[in-house]
Amino acid sequence: MTNKNPSRGDIDPYARMRQVPGFTLRSADIQDGEPLPAEQYAEAAGGSNRSPQLSWADFPAGTKSFAVTCFDPDAPTGSGFWHWAVANLPASTLELPAGAGALAGAPGGALLPAAATTMPNERRERAFTGAAPPEGTGVHHYWFVVHALGVEHLDIDPDLTPAVMGFMMRDAVLARAVIVATGEFGQAD
Repeated sequence: MTNKNPSRGDIDPYARMRQVPGFTLRSADIQDGEPLPAEQYAEAAGGSNRSPQLSWADFPAGTKSFAVTCFDPDAPTGSGFWHWAVANLPASTLELPAGAGALAGAPGGALLPAAATTMPNERRERAFTGAAPPEGTGVHHYWFVVHALGVEHLDIDPDLTPAVMGFMMRDAVLARAVIVATGEFGQAD
């Protein structure tokens, strides 16, 4: 699970999974290896709890759907921290606008395709929750990943965790696109 890319931190959450090709992932809000902007921090940490804009291209021709996740393997929990997990994005989805991870009924909450399933994050909210690294825990690495899947739909109970979603989609992943942004305590202030 050690990461061979130092800008992505010591832990690679995908190192022990089946290796798959990558594809292009871009964002107007976050950059690989760079600190998260304040907007992507939790409100309690001085941010806006806003999911970043993400767009992707060059995924495999057999892609039938996508899943999007955000995971912090550096959280001092022994199991990391899931900030966001969305399954069942149709293959025609090539972008999520900033704020698409908002709670249903909140501003931006209707920005996901109707077929999408947002799993509960670690706070048990069906939404993106921003970074809030505890004081004294150093630099955290936020893995924003778009998974290209060879199935049109993951048949998953929407009350299950992002970890179970990862287990259920593991054999369907054709490719992964990754941006790893960083964050530290007090950085959003």
